Amino acid sequence: MAFQILLNIVIAIIWVNFQNSYTGVDFFIGYVVGILILFVLRRFLRFDFYIRRVWAIIKLIGLFFKELILANIDVIKIVLSPKMNIQPGIVAVPTKLKTDWELSLLASLISLTPGTLSMDFSDDNKYIYIHAIDVPNKEAMIKEIHNTFERAILEVTK
Repeated sequence: MAFQILLNIVIAIIWVNFQNSYTGVDFFIGYVVGILILFVLRRFLRFDFYIRRVWAIIKLIGLFFKELILANIDVIKIVLSPKMNIQPGIVAVPTKLKTDWELSLLASLISLTPGTLSMDFSDDNKYIYIHAIDVPNKEAMIKEIHNTFERAILEVTK
């Protein structure tokens, strides 16, 4: 991926030199032209197109902000409700993530979301233990983590 980004920047610099105009707009146009060239060359050079991973990172960031807003709304509802009808709990969430980087990212995203806290990993790193302020259904929480954060992290890293 780093080689593709460097190659794309080199193509943009060559484009700017051919245009004999050294502005940001011309560099951006050259960068887009480089993306198109790399997109065509991906069939011949057999590499994974890096824009796909960049798009997956953007989607992961968007997903985190969406979950952050929804979790803040849930915590506000809990705090402002006259009765504390909450069911706090610790949930062992099985995970398909393998590397330490992926597991750390998942734990960080969960801990940064209000109302949840990643506590620990199992010894074999197949489970992450999460404390949540309100867990009416543990299976639904596990399914939600699998369908949101874990799927997005796997898309970024694969």
